[in-house]
Amino acid sequence: MNKNLHILFIKKPVLTLIIILMSVCTAFSQVKIVKAYPNPATAVINFEFQKIADKNAVLQIYSFSGKKMADVNVSGGKVSIALDNEYYRGIYVFQLRDKNGKIIETGKFQVVK
Repeated sequence: MNKNLHILFIKKPVLTLIIILMSVCTAFSQVKIVKAYPNPATAVINFEFQKIADKNAVLQIYSFSGKKMADVNVSGGKVSIALDNEYYRGIYVFQLRDKNGKIIETGKFQVVK
């Protein structure tokens, strides 16, 4: 089977190049903008933003049941949110949205108290 695969690469160099470029593009498109830590969190969750083109971006946090827990304007490179008594043990989802409400990135974190 390796012999056939090797022949495919020799006979179709353009196809090989396209596949390699698609793999590289996919890897770059999955670069995370938001880093949430510590995960799992106990008392505070920090969000660091690698690059935000829109300075009017909003970070929204939802409980797993869909309740909006926080709505924070993001103007700098870091946001910290205290996990008060409203945050119970469980999974939470965050969304980074631009000024038009379009989701830039989404992720999740866990609270363990």
